[in-house]
Amino acid sequence: MKRTYLDWNATTPLRDEAREAMIAAMDVTGNPSSVHGEGRAAKSLIERARGQIASALGADGADIVFTSSATESAALAMAGRDLHCADIEHDAVTSWGDASLPVAADGMVTVTDPAKSVLQLANSETGVIQTLPDGLWCVDATQGFGKIPFAFNWSGATMAMISAHKIGGPKGIGALVMKRGTDIAAQIKGGGQEMGRRSGTENVIGIAGFGAAAAAAARDLDAGVWTHVEKLRTILEKELAESVKDAIFIGNTATRLPNTVNFAVPGWKGETQVMQMDLAGYAISAGSACSSGKVKASRVLRAMGHDEMTAMSSVRVSIGPQTTETDIRGFVAAYVAAYTRHKARNATG
Repeated sequence: MKRTYLDWNATTPLRDEAREAMIAAMDVTGNPSSVHGEGRAAKSLIERARGQIASALGADGADIVFTSSATESAALAMAGRDLHCADIEHDAVTSWGDASLPVAADGMVTVTDPAKSVLQLANSETGVIQTLPDGLWCVDATQGFGKIPFAFNWSGATMAMISAHKIGGPKGIGALVMKRGTDIAAQIKGGGQEMGRRSGTENVIGIAGFGAAAAAAARDLDAGVWTHVEKLRTILEKELAESVKDAIFIGNTATRLPNTVNFAVPGWKGETQVMQMDLAGYAISAGSACSSGKVKASRVLRAMGHDEMTAMSSVRVSIGPQTTETDIRGFVAAYVAAYTRHKARNATG
């Protein structure tokens, strides 16, 4: 059975450019902290990637600290500080901040004290894009980077967290971008790598892939690739709305990422929908999460004011540049068939 991947917000397929850069980096033997030729060669790969990311992110002149993930970047940016966030943020952010910022029904957040707040650029579940206030302490740019125009130097934020695997790079490598001169305390101490902010021998292979992916993502964005993706998203949403009359589309009154559709059929559990689509050959995700075997309603949807049933019934379809119109129409047909069976069961049960 042919598989169709429609879960790009969870992780993206590895780009050819990233794969090639990583393969080449595997042949570089030296430790980047060593001063001999082999060490300098490894260090050169890291600095090349740092430059590629700075260029793609509009962060020239900023410090870029490589981490293991955006989750680690959040810890580095937030640990030991009294910071505010909203309940729609990723767990990596809400784990460190006071999730007290108000969220409107369309998913937009009101920030009252930017210098003490963390705010996402775009939400991973709904795709809703935020308006960033000037002076924001940190922006979680993980989902928006590479999909929409964004320049760190123009954002007004002091820091930004990003991750490679959201832009076609490898998993297990992220970065914290910060205005030069920003004072943060290292959470991992040791040899003093990454300007003393994150010790440990650098993941040279992952960093090389990250840099190559960032450069390729910037080229795609400039070429209008995501404009085409948005057209496919419009087809998907329109056809679903026409065929699934009781579907509730989440966040569609706000500006969203060009690739994301979140919708709910109240009473039809999200994880059931995901399993049925998986059996049909389509990878999507539920708006709910599992923890210790207990299914929870989407915290994002609850923060937006949706009731428990709706929050339990949401699913997300997130597409990318490799998605085709055939993929979209095939998914709609498979989803409508499953929806029809669901309605028939409910009518007879």
